[in-house]
Amino acid sequence: MAAPARRRRARIANHPHHGRRRVSTSADDTRLHAPYWRIEGAAPGSRHGATATLQRLSMAVRPVLAILRKAAPWTAAVVLASQLGSGIATAGSLVMAADVLRKLIEGQFALDHMVALLPTIVLLAAVQALRVGLDAVTARARARLSPRVHRLAEEQLLAAGLDVQLAAFDDPDFYDQLHRAKERGILHLETATASVVDLLSSLVTVGGATVALAVLHPVLPLLMLLALWPEAWATLRAASLQYAAMATTISLTRQARLIGDLAMERDAAAELRVTQARDHVVHEFAQATTALEDHLVRQGLAEARAATWGHVFSGLGQWTAYIALAAMLHLGWIGIAVAGTAVMAMRGAAMSVQRLVVVARELFEKGLYISDYQTFLDTAVRRRNRSAQAQGEAPATPGDIVVEQVSFRYAGASSDALSNVDLHISRGQSIALVGENGSGKTTLAKLIAGLYEPDTGCVRWDGLDLRGLSETSIADRVAMVLQAPLRWPRSARENVRLGRHTREDTHDEGLLAAAREAGADDVVARLEKGWDTLLSRQFHGGQELSGGQWQRMAIARGLYRDARLVIWDEPTSSLDAKAEFAVYESLRRMARDRTVVLITHRLASIRHADRICFLERGRIVEEGTHDALMALGGRYAGMYTLQASLL
Repeated sequence: MAAPARRRRARIANHPHHGRRRVSTSADDTRLHAPYWRIEGAAPGSRHGATATLQRLSMAVRPVLAILRKAAPWTAAVVLASQLGSGIATAGSLVMAADVLRKLIEGQFALDHMVALLPTIVLLAAVQALRVGLDAVTARARARLSPRVHRLAEEQLLAAGLDVQLAAFDDPDFYDQLHRAKERGILHLETATASVVDLLSSLVTVGGATVALAVLHPVLPLLMLLALWPEAWATLRAASLQYAAMATTISLTRQARLIGDLAMERDAAAELRVTQARDHVVHEFAQATTALEDHLVRQGLAEARAATWGHVFSGLGQWTAYIALAAMLHLGWIGIAVAGTAVMAMRGAAMSVQRLVVVARELFEKGLYISDYQTFLDTAVRRRNRSAQAQGEAPATPGDIVVEQVSFRYAGASSDALSNVDLHISRGQSIALVGENGSGKTTLAKLIAGLYEPDTGCVRWDGLDLRGLSETSIADRVAMVLQAPLRWPRSARENVRLGRHTREDTHDEGLLAAAREAGADDVVARLEKGWDTLLSRQFHGGQELSGGQWQRMAIARGLYRDARLVIWDEPTSSLDAKAEFAVYESLRRMARDRTVVLITHRLASIRHADRICFLERGRIVEEGTHDALMALGGRYAGMYTLQASLL
């Protein structure tokens, strides 16, 4: 949880709009500049009107239908068939009810007429029972739809996130898209499934009533339209107003939630208390929620006005329809049975339209969040690790590794992280990359490992450009231990085996050997359940490790991977001097038949490296053995001497 929290805070601090303030006459009205919070695709000045509103409703429904076809095609087909059957049953029952009433009235409810109508009445009852049964089938099917949609949506998001280039996670815009898709998109995609089923149900009911009235008399559907159109207009108008305000609604909601979530995070709890920031955080949260409240009140009042006018004209339309029915009855165009059935159909359709109001609003609200989810998936496809043509196989044991005229710049950065870097590493060599923070050491290591692709130049293994090799085969040859390792919320055993989860190690021999070399066996010995201990306090029975203990587990994971190219990026920064010495001794033993790239600020630990490269501002400015660089008396010698004097 620590790394995502740090990335969120870094994203805010480094965003180009961070720190800008809206000019205001009141000191209490300063907020983050609107463009930072605005949701993409929700630009102001969007088209309004019934046509545009229906188009947006279609845009909200289409992604739901698409994922339904993948997650549960047969279940979705059952829902569709049962709903259509229910609509047919509705139309049939209304027509039969009108026929039964007409014959009863014509026969003046005589017993012989009632007996003659028994088969029709039984059929009417059977149709009604069929409709109830179909509704029950729909209820059972829809109970399966939402969980399946949720599962598939999460699987798609996870797969898409794992397939993108590592550089994408250094892009604040990409990470923001991922956060929105994960935190909001999946939830609203799942709940929109039920809304789409309700929408279909309401439309089928209205459609069934319309068909029945058309069978009884061709003018009756027009009367029903007269009664229902004002309500439908009010729905479209309210939806249009809601859509126009949705970008602001989501933006203000995100402000409040971001501040609230950050205040409740475990990683932020200590710093907020030490800095006595409680009152300031509460004030910032209150500002955001007050702005949201004011906006929602304005939006609600506008929608209420539209609803009021809709109710007024709907009432007028209904009374006009009833008067027209009475006139048709008086003129003998229809009988009293047909008139009574028409009234029942109109009332049922009116209830369905009211339900449509609620469902349409839900779908409009969910539509923008769902578009966040779809936008992320589309972005992930464009930013995949390698093109489909990159299917070459990486050398089983990388020999010569050549970095030739490589430059690389992070997304949004104003300068290169690496500039025209050349480096040659022979098989079995140990290379140390040193320099001040931000000099490009980690970036160079990730380029060597194939995690980044250079903007210019190339990285070759045994003469093969990594761009033409499959990402899977490159990763299979690399073991990488980072300064901030992955804290996998599973058992201690799974945390180490994650290094190569496909490795055959039935009796844990490789696991135990890696743990001994890394000093992780001492860590596990102190755990209540040993290797089976859950390493997360977020779950019952779990335990948390210290930073140094997590690094030992990560080192064990790297050793367990047993790869030919080993990259260690500050793997011992949280260890004491004794533990660090033991780890580097293990690394030296392991490195005899491997190529090793070391990154560290503790220069005494890399004195025995075959070659040391000193980086400054993205360039290698000094290169050689420890003795040669000390004799040179340059930057490396100055830094080494300074560190030695501080011991």
